[in-house]
Amino acid sequence: MVSVIKPFLFLLTAFSAGIAFSAGIAFSAGIAQAEEYLSPADFYAQAFSAEAVDNAEIKTLWLKKEDKAEAEKIFAHPYAGLRVRYRIQGKTTAWVMDEIGKEKPITIGVIIDGHQIRQVSVLAFNESRGWEIKYPFFTDQFRGLSLQDDNHLSDNIDGITGATLSVNAVRAVSRWALYLNRQVNTSATKNLAHE
Repeated sequence: MVSVIKPFLFLLTAFSAGIAFSAGIAFSAGIAQAEEYLSPADFYAQAFSAEAVDNAEIKTLWLKKEDKAEAEKIFAHPYAGLRVRYRIQGKTTAWVMDEIGKEKPITIGVIIDGHQIRQVSVLAFNESRGWEIKYPFFTDQFRGLSLQDDNHLSDNIDGITGATLSVNAVRAVSRWALYLNRQVNTSATKNLAHE
């Protein structure tokens, strides 16, 4: 009788562990689901007036070797892209980019008027922690910031406890967008000088 009960207990334990494991996977997968807060189309509508959003040019900035070197300094890892797409209307540029938080991408939008940030928005978030960066109490800190000569932001950004990597991702994308905006404006100025 003991020999029959032991295999039964073993199977019961294994079955219970399997259910618990499956439930754990389903639960953890549910936590880290991608959540879109704002579509790129809606973000661009915020960047430009209703009439201008349709007239905003979609452009591509091809990265030079020195741009990629600067990106590596800003992001603290090599930048994989060869080009960056953006929209421009007058002196306003809008950038939508992804950056890894801890393990998964965060989609961040940056609107720049002239050389200052008008708005930073978190469009989509895929991590299980750090989602607090989507709230205005955090993103409003970027309003009015510009890029210094050393390619750092013109003011400090307060962090969020438990969201350090997400905060760093938004900070880096903001710096990168300002850097690219500078490149776009420098190129436009050079082209006007040659005409």
